[in-house]
Amino acid sequence: MAALHHLLLPPRLLSGHGPPPVLRFPRRPRPLLHLLPRAAAAATRASAAAMAVSAPSDAALQDFRRWLSSQGADTGSVAPAVVPEGLGLVAARDLPRGEVVAEVPKKLWLDADAVAASDLGRVCGSGGVLRSWVSVSLLILREAARGGDSLWAPYLAILPRQTDSTIFWSEEELLEIQGTQLLSTTMGVKEYVRSEFDNVEAEIINANKDLFPGTITFDDFLWAFGVLRSRVFPELRGDKLALIPFADLINHNGDITSKESCWEIKGKGFLGRDTVFSLRTPMEVKSGEQIYVQYDLDKSNAELALDYGFTEANSSRDSYTLTLEISESDPFYEDKLDIAELNGMGETAYFDVVLGESLPPQMITYLRLLCLGGTDAFLLEALFRNKVWEHLELPVSRDNEESICQVIQNACKSALAAYHTTIEEDEELLEREDLQSRQQIAIEVRVGEKKVLEQINDIFKEREQELDDLEYYQERRLKDLGFIGDNGDIIFWES
Repeated sequence: MAALHHLLLPPRLLSGHGPPPVLRFPRRPRPLLHLLPRAAAAATRASAAAMAVSAPSDAALQDFRRWLSSQGADTGSVAPAVVPEGLGLVAARDLPRGEVVAEVPKKLWLDADAVAASDLGRVCGSGGVLRSWVSVSLLILREAARGGDSLWAPYLAILPRQTDSTIFWSEEELLEIQGTQLLSTTMGVKEYVRSEFDNVEAEIINANKDLFPGTITFDDFLWAFGVLRSRVFPELRGDKLALIPFADLINHNGDITSKESCWEIKGKGFLGRDTVFSLRTPMEVKSGEQIYVQYDLDKSNAELALDYGFTEANSSRDSYTLTLEISESDPFYEDKLDIAELNGMGETAYFDVVLGESLPPQMITYLRLLCLGGTDAFLLEALFRNKVWEHLELPVSRDNEESICQVIQNACKSALAAYHTTIEEDEELLEREDLQSRQQIAIEVRVGEKKVLEQINDIFKEREQELDDLEYYQERRLKDLGFIGDNGDIIFWES
């Protein structure tokens, strides 16, 4: 692991005039609530949970179908089946758009209510003692340990032990994403899961051997976490976290671009007292074809690889996160922080730059604030406090603008140097037909990141060449006072 830890050092190349900004290029840590979206998989090569293992046996699938029927799930219009991606939902007849194809009763969901109703309820607590994903993960492990005695045994039997998510990659495989933000994010997520496991291992697992008579390892806990992060629907997160058997088998297709939800939770039966998860078709489907959905149009390829274990050949999925931070060593730290907070930002700001798209709003403004110093520091005075952000939306001075350009270019070059391949080498590798799924994921992520870095570098390189043509604060101010004409000449008054 020593080699991996060395690779995780983020590039921090600072230069420019005045107080340099703090730049960090690793992917920002995301709250766990956002690390648990539903299952996804590329329509061309990933299973419903992006599984990199063989599909379950016919006998296991038959048991699963019988279990669903015996528990009151309505799945008459679709059936779970082995498909090129692994497992998926196949239409039993021609289906129009928007038709309800499956309803899964709440008693089959794995959620906080299921935890409370189980014998785990007394140790997990009901007042939010544990995060929802932790308690549901423990429920999955507890039910898996019960074997055939578990209500969910037929469902758990069809769940594979790994996905192609980078959290399951070996050290050798992780070396393929050397230099990427995905590597540092992957290691950060695993460290977070490890810390949660260490807590529950001591306080719950080892303290309740009647519930966990066997050995529960970190790998077991990571597997349960991976099951949740790859199979939970986007809206069912946080306290609403729920794993829906059968519905979670539906696969992703990048050709579906609608953000319209294809499911709802509704009441059914007498007075609507029975809660069900209702799944609808997002588009017309022919008999024998798979039903697909769009999981998230806004996720980058790095996020798709982390969450689900697949990528898409789509430039809008290629992005890079620029992290900007006001340094505590900056002599104007307090003033800059105050200005940032007055304008809805903070000490640290994150900007996702997408390939082929313009820079995020306020990124340049925030950069100007970070680089502000020297003779431009007068803008930090209290007199300008309510107007300074407006001034920063336009070039302040040549020194300030040059500092921005140089520090970003240096940081991009540093980040690009951390990769062990070039864009050209990666594109040649992608032409090979013998690539394994994880190799392809690694190449597509790193080539996408490098293209975005080059794009950022080119934007600021071009900007640096235009510095003499820009209009700065002092010129704008003199114009406002009537001291400079429209053609840029200084106006003199003679007595």
